[in-house]
Amino acid sequence: MTPEAIIEKYYPEDNALRRLLLHHSHQVAQKALDVADRHPELGLDRDFLYRAAMLHDIGIFLTDAPGIHCHGAEPYLLHGWLGAQLMRREGDERVARVCERHTGTGLTPETIARQSLPLPPGDYRPQTLEEQVVCYADKFFSKSHPERERSVAQTAHSLEKFGAEGVQIFLAWQERFG
Repeated sequence: MTPEAIIEKYYPEDNALRRLLLHHSHQVAQKALDVADRHPELGLDRDFLYRAAMLHDIGIFLTDAPGIHCHGAEPYLLHGWLGAQLMRREGDERVARVCERHTGTGLTPETIARQSLPLPPGDYRPQTLEEQVVCYADKFFSKSHPERERSVAQTAHSLEKFGAEGVQIFLAWQERFG
């Protein structure tokens, strides 16, 4: 099933949430594909990058974030994990891993425990290059301000709330993918 067909399945109505999801996902997909085009030496799977970028936030409708038109029951932090469950039901483990590994620059089991985050125990850090590229591309775009792309400095600043390690990971990605 195409990413567009999967989005249609879970977001059948033309409403503000669907339009926001599509806009954000296209922004992330274009940024990820730009990385692939600039860095052919990385051998990135362009088709997978597009699919993963389009579906990385598929679970947002299940969360409670009224500011971005989400009226579900779960905390927004769970959107990636919830999206991963949806993608596993669709038979797409590879995209599921992107969904659950794109929060911040990834979440360690220690961070989840230390901050008492509402996630099942696990290691939610992007592992493959494609997972890293989608996570990197996503950091430049906020669904709260869909009209703009953050600069590298603004993106690094937005990650400070996750700790210095996340900023360092992002800056290393910028060095590699930028």
